[in-house]
Amino acid sequence: MRIAISTDENVVSAHFGRCPAFTIVDVEDGAITKKDVAENPGHQPGFIPEFLHQKGVKCIVCGGMGRRATQLFNSLGIETIVGVTGTIDEVLEKLQTGTLAGGNSLCRPGAGKGYGLDKTECDHPKKKDCE
Repeated sequence: MRIAISTDENVVSAHFGRCPAFTIVDVEDGAITKKDVAENPGHQPGFIPEFLHQKGVKCIVCGGMGRRATQLFNSLGIETIVGVTGTIDEVLEKLQTGTLAGGNSLCRPGAGKGYGLDKTECDHPKKKDCE
């Protein structure tokens, strides 16, 4: 299965649409068979789900995502796992062992409207999660 992880340096980005990059991995029988990094092509409504769909992604892992984005991913057959934090290596280990669990989205509804990659404000408790 091909999985994309919203990535900010070496951690899961709290904002899937404004992350600098996506770590894309292929997981087969509990092993990572391929790992690549794709730069975020830009935050435009509906663009990133289609971008990742064209890359064959079947699941997106991130800290936060709004309902509309979740619906767009689901309409393309891409599972969404939100509420994930930690380093990319920690997430990869959990993917390999089948123990990755999501939770509540780290983004509040409407918090990202009107912002692009240059967003300087966020509603998250840890300022380091924001760019």
